[in-house]
Amino acid sequence: MGKVLVLYHSESGHTAQMARYVAEGARSVPDMEVRLLHVEQALADDVLWADGIAVGTPTYVGVVSWPMKKFWDDIAHTVWGKMDGKIGCAFSSSGGWGGGAELTCLSILLILMNVGMLTFGVPDYTGAQFTLHYGAVTAGKPAREREIEACRRLGKRLAQWVATFVDRRDDQRPGPMKARG
Repeated sequence: MGKVLVLYHSESGHTAQMARYVAEGARSVPDMEVRLLHVEQALADDVLWADGIAVGTPTYVGVVSWPMKKFWDDIAHTVWGKMDGKIGCAFSSSGGWGGGAELTCLSILLILMNVGMLTFGVPDYTGAQFTLHYGAVTAGKPAREREIEACRRLGKRLAQWVATFVDRRDDQRPGPMKARG
């Protein structure tokens, strides 16, 4: 059974709401264990437990929030060399469109790659023109159905890759998908 951690930081509740939808998407894949944790509750052991990690944070001054960055800085020495092959993805909410959510997702992906994780894009997002292929993003809370679906799709895609690579379940391998509008 694959294991997915949805790790997030949220002050306003917007990123927390996104995290719940990401977790819903991950749970839609059969035989997937999913944990949802606020960064202040998380430990290095939680990260080491997971086969796949979705990391979400609000966009603060165009990049990842300090509590999330501090978490990874604090655990880096503990997880170093133990994260190779784990699969990761990113999501972020910002104060407005153009607020830097794309850069925040890239900041998260850089953190994950630095500790040895594999990351992926979701190219069918952009075809439907509702979020970025770097991860799920919203301006404020995820209120529109397409924003909610972007979060669910990200979680499902993470769980599918975990099922494919960790559990060797080729039936879950994401194939070319038609963009949905």
